[in-house]
Amino acid sequence: MSSQAVTTQAVATEPELLRLLSELSVEEKVSLVVGASMWTTTAVPRLGLEPVVMSDGPVGVRGPEGGTSAMFPAPSALAATWDLELARRAGVLFAAEARRHGVDVVLAPQVNLQRTPVGGRHFECYSEDPHLTAEIAVALVGAAQEQGVGMCVKHYVANDSETERTRYLARLDERTLREAYLAPFERLVRDVNPWSVMGAYNGADTQGVAAPLLEHRPLVVDLLKAEWGYDGLFVSDWVATQSVAPAVRGGLDLQMPGPDGAWGDGLLEAIRSGEVDASELDDKVLRLLRLAGRTGRLVVPGGDRAAAAHPLHAVTDPAPATAASSELLRELAARSVVVLKDDAGLVPLVSDGARPLRVALLGPAAVEPFFQGGGSSFVQPDHLTYPADELRAALPQGSELTLLAGARALHNPPELDLGRCADPVTGEPGLRVTVLAADGSTLEEHTVTEWSGWLEDARPDADAVRLRATVRLDEPGTHELGVGTVGIHRVLLDGAEVATGSTRVTEDVVLSSGHNHPIAALAEASGAADLDATVQVVHAVGYGHFVRAALVHRLPGPSADDELAAAVEAAAAADVAVVLIGTTAEVESEGYDRPDLDLPGNQDELVRRVVAANPRTVVVVNAGAPVLLPWLADVPTVLWGWLPGQEAGTALADVLTGVTEPSGRLPWTLPARFEDVPVPHARPVDGVVDYTEGTDVGYRAWERRLAAGADAAPAPAAPFGHGLGWTSWEYEDAVLAWGQSHDAPATLTAYVTVRNTGPRAGREVVQVYVEAPEGGPSRPVRWLGGFAVADVPAMGSATVRVPVPTRALQVWDPQTQGWTTPPGTYRLRTGRSVADLRLTNELTVRPGEEPGAGAK
Repeated sequence: MSSQAVTTQAVATEPELLRLLSELSVEEKVSLVVGASMWTTTAVPRLGLEPVVMSDGPVGVRGPEGGTSAMFPAPSALAATWDLELARRAGVLFAAEARRHGVDVVLAPQVNLQRTPVGGRHFECYSEDPHLTAEIAVALVGAAQEQGVGMCVKHYVANDSETERTRYLARLDERTLREAYLAPFERLVRDVNPWSVMGAYNGADTQGVAAPLLEHRPLVVDLLKAEWGYDGLFVSDWVATQSVAPAVRGGLDLQMPGPDGAWGDGLLEAIRSGEVDASELDDKVLRLLRLAGRTGRLVVPGGDRAAAAHPLHAVTDPAPATAASSELLRELAARSVVVLKDDAGLVPLVSDGARPLRVALLGPAAVEPFFQGGGSSFVQPDHLTYPADELRAALPQGSELTLLAGARALHNPPELDLGRCADPVTGEPGLRVTVLAADGSTLEEHTVTEWSGWLEDARPDADAVRLRATVRLDEPGTHELGVGTVGIHRVLLDGAEVATGSTRVTEDVVLSSGHNHPIAALAEASGAADLDATVQVVHAVGYGHFVRAALVHRLPGPSADDELAAAVEAAAAADVAVVLIGTTAEVESEGYDRPDLDLPGNQDELVRRVVAANPRTVVVVNAGAPVLLPWLADVPTVLWGWLPGQEAGTALADVLTGVTEPSGRLPWTLPARFEDVPVPHARPVDGVVDYTEGTDVGYRAWERRLAAGADAAPAPAAPFGHGLGWTSWEYEDAVLAWGQSHDAPATLTAYVTVRNTGPRAGREVVQVYVEAPEGGPSRPVRWLGGFAVADVPAMGSATVRVPVPTRALQVWDPQTQGWTTPPGTYRLRTGRSVADLRLTNELTVRPGEEPGAGAK
């Protein structure tokens, strides 16, 4: 672009967009509705249209060029704060991170509901409740887009399982769809108009049509775009587009990635053959131009882009995250921590003037926390903070801290150090890499001294890669070696076959995340060993050509029993034991669902043994989604610590030493037994996932069974909305009032007076649940109608304003195709969780009357 200064202006008005649309050729229109690369759209320089840059994801903005990023806590942790102001601040940080990485649109948030706790992407979602999901998402998306960065809300819709996720049909009735799974999307469109929405891989059988989401015209064209008036871009999930004309007419606007794929290979030909009319692309191109204008990627030709772009988006800063952003992530992670129980009053561990403590910090997650879930949202963090370092620094002077794992949560050993490897042919240090053609001939060969587990940008003509090394095993004892890989492979150790695979994989392995954490077959060796692995080159449409081979090695050392015994001994000698346990990237990831809710490895045994040795034990669960805690009744203090992101150590130290109250509340239900889970899996049957529970999602199903009687099912280990914080509360009064603002619908507000009865200032999450009148359409026993956060000083009180939207009283009427409020007397119950309701108010709606009619 010329550096000469000229007058320019942003091109954003609809007439200007329509003028630009009229100047595009058919070929240019086709190119604009297909991605130009993995992360960018196509540019048309003569019209001032630059590429729009997209990037994952929900736990940080990775950026198209990689590098490091601010790593957020998992989205479920943000929802656990129930704090809309924190969500808005997180949205501002997302925008800052996007600008830093040169990104225009962030592929987040994910607002699918947590229908089943075994869902692989459960940690990426906010909640099992549609209202909590919507409130957090609206706050975050609105704040980010005010900064000039677009957010791409995903995955539209009923994308709640990772099993066969590119093929299954979600079958759900119209009321379930409208009242539960579409509800967050509708709120977002109506309240903050997200600049893009991502269509899901799966299909849906609803609205009288069974089709892939990208071809589902009733859901996309008729509902999203026409009924809701959505004017943004409807983009495919990556490599989800499987057809040309059906997807064009189904409402898809942009196929990603490109330039190949169904539309890249076939759309222009479909137009030339008459299967698709060129005019069918006009609305799609207009939406792309509108997105480019909103993100500052559409400027007058010959102008100065910086002057035309959004003022907050014009300059990218490659510098690492600021101290302010780290402080926000630290606060967010600490505030999200949920106190499940604290019978012994161990939180916080210390107070002003406290004496030195001997602390045994134990558990696999104490040594190596699970910072983020696996899959497309993965980012390389700017930095990581560890619990031992931060807690040691925060404890009173003279304190002692002992750090031991005590248990094993991971199957795979650590990465193999190539410093102990030699090329078996030349003898030089490193790993011999031989790239092979399909006929077995050598295309190239070299020695490398570094191996990340990946060979990216492999040759397109390569079929396999052979990896060979002589591994020095100097330490006496038995070593374990192995290779974790995908696709066709053969692994030998000292000439003996360790693992083999005969199934060729393509982009399917990316979509299932099987390449991220492949489980290695292990073999024992000592002294020295010859490792020889031939692995497939994966040619994945949309994802390039790569090799995945995780070389792993476990040194001789104490047995698992020895490690456990050492941890128990340390616990017995300590003033307090803090045990960090949780899931791992091997079990909690995009691409696959969990088979159960068990903690991996021998972590449950570690907890049992430690609490038996020291009753002053605090257990912190490092997991994004529910896990079973069979020892919960025996441990005095249990905290849920989520997947905390880069500030894992600082946040936990703040919680344990009294800097920040762990004021989180569960955004989902914690089961006590796997057999009690209402939806224990989402595996398709004959290609279909049936939503037979209807609108009873998550805690609503638990409430239904509890209302049916004690024999229906036991209570969960912890209910939806539960969290104790570090003080106690009384609920004194609640008053309902209707309000009216200009021409807006009447709004219902609960004014709730709460009192902090403890010795510390605290934060309360006031929750209002709605119960329907008797008779009328079937509805959940109760559901979340509104919530608000209040900070109250010790022994003080506050009256908290809790908005309850009118939609909380309404149901969808399939006959009239509209929302209606069934008449009768509603009960609004206020309290600390769905199972701890302290106050009740009644609200009567008369037949034919709109709620709040006549409100002033």
